Amino acid sequence: MELINFILHIDVHLSEFIQQYGAWIYAILFLIVFVETGLVVMPFLPGDSLLFAAGALAASTGVMNPWLLILLLFIAAVMGDTLNYHIGRYIGPRVFEMKSRFINKEALIKTHTFFELHGGKTIIIARFMPFIRTFAPFVAGAGAMNYKSFLCFNVIGGLLWVSSFIIAGYFFGSLPFVKENFGHLMLGIIAFSLLPAVFEFIRNKRQKSR
Repeated sequence: MELINFILHIDVHLSEFIQQYGAWIYAILFLIVFVETGLVVMPFLPGDSLLFAAGALAASTGVMNPWLLILLLFIAAVMGDTLNYHIGRYIGPRVFEMKSRFINKEALIKTHTFFELHGGKTIIIARFMPFIRTFAPFVAGAGAMNYKSFLCFNVIGGLLWVSSFIIAGYFFGSLPFVKENFGHLMLGIIAFSLLPAVFEFIRNKRQKSR
């Protein structure tokens, strides 16, 4: 419940962090993005909503530079996926047979299926999908995807993901309507991000039934 409250009111919590830590907010945001994308056991951390809220606060408070924000969080996203890839590469395919309460095996298998359907571009698509975003680089590593190809998709996906949400937050986050309905907007962003996975699930179900 605390996590849900944090996500729904992430703008309020980030404002508090800015007041308490000042310029250290860059390091805090960097760490959250890095951990959310870099550790397969931390897929529940906010991603899309965090970037949008950071962009909105950069516009309304003037404390954060939006371009510096995009640069730092882009680096965090690329580094996170790179770490996740190498962890998956080290552990290998046996991870799908492991029994651990720290790894969501069902989500891991779904990501693997999604990866088989869409190939390397999954790394880009997954950036905009909660949970799958965290598991995709791990699966790529476990599946021994060519690292140069992975890095290319990683950089493109990271740049598109970070810049699109921060810029959207910067230009639209300070609007009165958005401010008054920020929690509902966060839910909308999460729901919209999950739509590709839902459509893919329905499509697979129909194919199997046929």
